[in-house]
Amino acid sequence: MFRRRESVPFAFVAEADQFRSNVTPPPRERASASQLAARSLVGLTVVAGLVGSLVLGIPALSPQSASHPQQTEAADGH
Repeated sequence: MFRRRESVPFAFVAEADQFRSNVTPPPRERASASQLAARSLVGLTVVAGLVGSLVLGIPALSPQSASHPQQTEAADGH
């Protein structure tokens, strides 16, 4: 068969479909109950942090309400 004259990484990728392995990887271990609880606790902590930052950040980013009008020098009449 025609062989390509390419650099090593590309030639290896091009010929990679010819090599098949009959070795199957070992089955993955199932996570224990404590590992599942730790993962869910970390996830809940991250979500709570994001929600807390939104709760504290949205009022700071909103424009000032009418109860706190801005005063400028032109409005003071100086």
